[in-house]
Amino acid sequence: RLDAEMKTLGTSALKNRGEIWRMTLGLPRPRAGPRQPPPRGGRTPRRIFQGQALITRMIRYGILDEDKQRLDYVLALKVEDFLERRLQTLVFKRGLAKSIHHARVLIRQKHIRVGRQIVDIPSFMAVSYTHL
Repeated sequence: RLDAEMKTLGTSALKNRGEIWRMTLGLPRPRAGPRQPPPRGGRTPRRIFQGQALITRMIRYGILDEDKQRLDYVLALKVEDFLERRLQTLVFKRGLAKSIHHARVLIRQKHIRVGRQIVDIPSFMAVSYTHL
């Protein structure tokens, strides 16, 4: 476990292991709904609505693709999928920074804005249609 955490720390340029734990603890939340067994009455309208809302949210954040609109794909998500949507990673991948560490510095020094809002939090989860 420690080796995997250190590898993730290096590739994602996270500040400390606490950021990995935050992502790891946040990962089960979207997956908790699809894992629960269906109620006795079958599929209730509330459960169907919650499933569709979850899938829509994951697509809006860019974690799921448009063609993967099933709850099975939500269950298959990994921490790396969420780390790819962090503002720090997006700034580096768009070529605005020379390295992933440089991207973190640019964000903390308030050189990056999302839409019209200046964001200084590297762990900001950017929506897929936002402009950097």
